[in-house]
Amino acid sequence: MDTGKLKLTHVHHVNLLVRDLQTAKQQYLALFDVEFIDESLPSRGAITTRFLAGDTWIVLVQPVGDGAPMRRLREKGEGLFLLSLGVAQDAYDSPSLTPIRAGLSSWQVADLDPDSLSNGQLQLTFGQTD
Repeated sequence: MDTGKLKLTHVHHVNLLVRDLQTAKQQYLALFDVEFIDESLPSRGAITTRFLAGDTWIVLVQPVGDGAPMRRLREKGEGLFLLSLGVAQDAYDSPSLTPIRAGLSSWQVADLDPDSLSNGQLQLTFGQTD
Protein backbone atom coordinates (compact mmCIF):
# COMPACT_ATOMS: atom_id res chain seq x y z
CA MET A 1 0.00 0.00 0.00
CA ASP A 2 1.40 3.40 -1.01
CA THR A 3 0.99 5.83 1.90
CA GLY A 4 2.70 8.72 0.11
CA LYS A 5 5.40 8.71 2.79
CA LEU A 6 9.09 8.44 2.02
CA LYS A 7 10.62 5.00 2.44
CA LEU A 8 13.92 5.07 4.31
CA THR A 9 16.45 2.61 2.90
CA HIS A 10 19.55 3.06 5.10
CA VAL A 11 21.77 5.50 6.94
CA HIS A 12 23.71 6.98 4.04
CA HIS A 13 26.21 9.14 5.89
CA VAL A 14 27.03 10.77 9.20
CA ASN A 15 28.82 14.13 9.25
CA LEU A 16 31.14 14.94 12.13
CA LEU A 17 32.54 18.45 12.56
CA VAL A 18 36.25 18.75 13.30
CA ARG A 19 38.50 21.75 13.84
CA ASP A 20 41.46 20.20 12.01
CA LEU A 21 40.93 17.58 9.31
CA GLN A 22 44.49 16.22 9.29
CA THR A 23 44.53 15.72 13.06
CA ALA A 24 41.14 14.00 12.94
CA LYS A 25 42.29 11.69 10.11
CA GLN A 26 45.31 10.64 12.16
CA GLN A 27 43.10 9.89 15.18
CA TYR A 28 40.81 7.67 13.09
CA LEU A 29 43.75 5.94 11.38
CA ALA A 30 45.23 5.13 14.80
CA LEU A 31 42.06 3.18 15.67
CA PHE A 32 40.59 1.88 12.43
CA ASP A 33 41.69 0.25 9.19
CA VAL A 34 40.02 2.75 6.86
CA GLU A 35 40.74 4.39 3.53
CA PHE A 36 39.91 8.07 3.19
CA ILE A 37 38.51 9.96 0.23
CA ASP A 38 39.30 13.68 0.43
CA GLU A 39 36.91 16.20 -1.12
CA SER A 40 36.25 19.90 -1.05
CA LEU A 41 32.75 21.26 -0.64
CA PRO A 42 33.17 24.95 -1.52
CA SER A 43 29.42 25.61 -1.71
CA ARG A 44 29.20 24.75 2.00
CA GLY A 45 32.50 26.36 3.04
CA ALA A 46 34.13 23.09 4.06
CA ILE A 47 36.75 20.51 3.25
CA THR A 48 35.98 16.89 3.98
CA THR A 49 37.34 13.40 4.15
CA ARG A 50 35.21 10.29 4.32
CA PHE A 51 35.46 6.55 4.85
CA LEU A 52 33.08 3.63 4.84
CA ALA A 53 31.83 1.97 8.02
CA GLY A 54 29.94 -1.00 6.59
CA ASP A 55 27.45 0.57 4.18
CA THR A 56 27.50 3.98 5.86
CA TRP A 57 29.86 6.83 5.05
CA ILE A 58 31.48 8.67 7.96
CA VAL A 59 32.31 12.20 6.79
CA LEU A 60 34.72 14.41 8.72
CA VAL A 61 33.97 18.06 7.97
CA GLN A 62 36.34 20.97 8.61
CA PRO A 63 34.73 24.38 8.06
CA VAL A 64 36.94 26.77 6.08
CA GLY A 65 34.48 29.59 5.42
CA ASP A 66 31.35 31.15 6.80
CA GLY A 67 28.48 28.78 6.35
CA ALA A 68 26.36 26.32 8.29
CA PRO A 69 29.29 24.09 9.30
CA MET A 70 31.29 27.03 10.71
CA ARG A 71 28.26 28.43 12.57
CA ARG A 72 27.58 25.01 14.10
CA LEU A 73 31.24 24.55 15.09
CA ARG A 74 31.25 27.95 16.81
CA GLU A 75 27.97 27.24 18.63
CA LYS A 76 28.39 23.58 19.59
CA GLY A 77 32.02 22.62 18.99
CA GLU A 78 33.23 19.43 17.39
CA GLY A 79 31.03 16.38 17.03
CA LEU A 80 27.89 15.22 15.29
CA PHE A 81 26.76 17.69 12.63
CA LEU A 82 24.14 15.79 10.67
CA LEU A 83 22.68 12.40 9.87
CA SER A 84 21.70 11.65 6.28
CA LEU A 85 19.08 8.99 5.63
CA GLY A 86 18.91 7.20 2.30
CA VAL A 87 15.62 7.18 0.40
CA ALA A 88 14.61 5.66 -2.92
CA GLN A 89 15.41 7.67 -6.04
CA ASP A 90 11.69 8.07 -6.87
CA ALA A 91 11.31 10.17 -3.69
CA TYR A 92 13.30 12.85 -5.52
CA ASP A 93 10.06 14.19 -7.03
CA SER A 94 8.28 14.55 -3.70
CA PRO A 95 6.67 18.02 -3.46
CA SER A 96 7.51 18.18 0.26
CA LEU A 97 11.27 18.24 -0.38
CA THR A 98 12.89 21.54 -1.20
CA PRO A 99 15.49 22.46 -2.09
CA ILE A 100 17.43 19.51 -3.43
CA ARG A 101 21.11 20.21 -4.04
CA ALA A 102 24.32 18.44 -4.91
CA GLY A 103 26.37 17.19 -1.99
CA LEU A 104 29.67 15.34 -1.90
CA SER A 105 30.45 13.04 -4.81
CA SER A 106 27.34 14.33 -6.66
CA TRP A 107 25.05 12.94 -3.99
CA GLN A 108 21.58 14.49 -4.34
CA VAL A 109 20.49 15.70 -0.90
CA ALA A 110 17.68 17.63 0.78
CA ASP A 111 17.90 19.14 4.25
CA LEU A 112 14.93 18.58 6.54
CA ASP A 113 13.54 21.25 8.86
CA PRO A 114 15.10 20.61 12.30
CA ASP A 115 12.09 22.12 14.06
CA SER A 116 9.82 19.44 12.62
CA LEU A 117 12.03 16.56 13.81
CA SER A 118 12.94 17.14 17.47
CA ASN A 119 15.66 19.64 16.49
CA GLY A 120 17.65 16.90 14.73
CA GLN A 121 19.89 17.97 11.87
CA LEU A 122 18.66 15.44 9.31
CA GLN A 123 19.10 15.21 5.58
CA LEU A 124 17.91 12.83 2.87
CA THR A 125 20.15 11.35 0.19
CA PHE A 126 18.39 10.06 -2.90
CA GLY A 127 19.05 6.65 -4.44
CA GLN A 128 22.78 6.72 -3.69
CA THR A 129 24.62 3.68 -2.43
CA ASP A 130 28.14 5.03 -3.00
